[in-house]
Amino acid sequence: MKLKLKEIILNAAKKAHENGALPSSEFPGVEIEEPKVESHGDLSTNIAMISAAIQKLPPRKIAEAIINHLEDPENIIEKTDIAGPGFINFFITMSSWYPVLRKIHTEDTSYGASDIGKGEKIQVEFVSANPTGPLHVGHGRGAAVGDSVARLLSFCGYNVQKEYYVNDSGRQIRTLGLSVFSRYRELHGEDVDFPADCYQGEYIYGFARTLMEEKKHDLQDKNEDDAIIYCARFAAKNILDGIATDLDRFGISFDNWYSEQTLYESGKVDAVIEDLKKRDIIYEKDGALWFRTSDYGDEKDRVVVRQNGLKTYFASDIAYHQDKFDRGFKRIIDVWGADHHGYIPRIEASIAASGRKRDRFNVILVQLVNLLRDGEPVAMSTRSGEFETLSDVINEVGADAARFIFLTRHYESPLDFDLELAKKKSNDNPVYYVQYVHARISSIMRKAEQEKQIKDVAWSDPAVSMLKAPEEAQLIRALARYPEVLQVSAKHLEPHRITFYLMNLASLFHSYYNKHKVLTEDSLLTQGRLYLVVAVKKVIRNGLTLLGVSAPEKM
Repeated sequence: MKLKLKEIILNAAKKAHENGALPSSEFPGVEIEEPKVESHGDLSTNIAMISAAIQKLPPRKIAEAIINHLEDPENIIEKTDIAGPGFINFFITMSSWYPVLRKIHTEDTSYGASDIGKGEKIQVEFVSANPTGPLHVGHGRGAAVGDSVARLLSFCGYNVQKEYYVNDSGRQIRTLGLSVFSRYRELHGEDVDFPADCYQGEYIYGFARTLMEEKKHDLQDKNEDDAIIYCARFAAKNILDGIATDLDRFGISFDNWYSEQTLYESGKVDAVIEDLKKRDIIYEKDGALWFRTSDYGDEKDRVVVRQNGLKTYFASDIAYHQDKFDRGFKRIIDVWGADHHGYIPRIEASIAASGRKRDRFNVILVQLVNLLRDGEPVAMSTRSGEFETLSDVINEVGADAARFIFLTRHYESPLDFDLELAKKKSNDNPVYYVQYVHARISSIMRKAEQEKQIKDVAWSDPAVSMLKAPEEAQLIRALARYPEVLQVSAKHLEPHRITFYLMNLASLFHSYYNKHKVLTEDSLLTQGRLYLVVAVKKVIRNGLTLLGVSAPEKM
């Protein structure tokens, strides 16, 4: 509808110039928006105001000239008016909205899809939690965001690969091994001074008990470093298996699990350091190797190899992001916790140093989740072990509720997640509110089959033309907006826009259903309304699918 209207407006402006009503033949791009106030029409343009400087005329005069030269061969415009300083408001004929319903029924699961990505190869890396403990709710929010972004981009024509980067090398893995080995020694009766910076959760005791059963006293006989490494690998593998299981229950799968350790084993870290040293981008000072990140916009230079010869996380991250581009990705998107904000400039610097454009690298920063129970905070601390895991949340409220609620706010805003609210079967629970629309319409269709012997709904000009109520017009206009919502969401990497859209569509449906019967005594009206509500059902399902949430037939 917007494209048609843009063409009509631009043609009118050109005709107004040809007839001398407008002095200039230059016109800016036509922008079409939906007025915030329904009485202002269905669609509106500000072309008159943004043309004032070029035309050297008052906006209202420009608006009048455009309206006077409108040609509408398809009769999509019912009436127009000029509002405020020069907005042109358009009231669209009801019949012009009907083809939206046919398009939804015809395209079905692909309604809203586009090819704006043109097959561009994109990688979305998300979660990537250190395998040192179970996933917590913060990881869950990042998982929901990353997976939905990937689904959305794929639906909009991008070639998307989802990746989990396994941080299975470095200090935190050794700390994990030391934690498990210390508990293992305790279980064998040793008096152990447990390090304060070690992991203290019950899961550490669990690994120690398993090793005690399997290895008896064998680890005590090993060199301590070897024993710690063994414990680290054992625990990390088990934790990673648990993470994969939790993510699978959360409806998330990855195309690739990429090990940090393989970057070292393959020599890629050493190779990238040597290359940057040859180019004088990495230099030596005080016995350490430094990256000239300050030359590329970072606040200071960064260490890549310490004085003791140990490489920093930054070293492997340089190699990892270079490797992503080497694998052919035109754009890479990392989903990180908000506490990693300061890390962005140094990775951008490494990408710029490789000769690539910074805009090929995007970071989505996900803010914290405040986990509540009936409004009261739930304590969370990974190291102390006092936290609600993602698995606990899934067990309590279900994957659907968790995913949807994680996406009810922009990821840059902190999120309050109330476990009790997420379990409620009421309109206060946003996922229930939306899913119930799908279930309600499914119930209507079952009733239509039982009582009216209507098994399928199909386009019928007489039946669809019965849709004349204002609430029906609101629903169809909202359905027409869905493809644009997806494209804007994909452009800005903001899946919460879909959540907002679905909640608004659900609100419109609930208002409609409370005011109008779908199954009536008038067979034509019944067929028309069934055609409408099934279109709503399809769009609800499509939107929920992009969020990784199910669309139940019954609730």
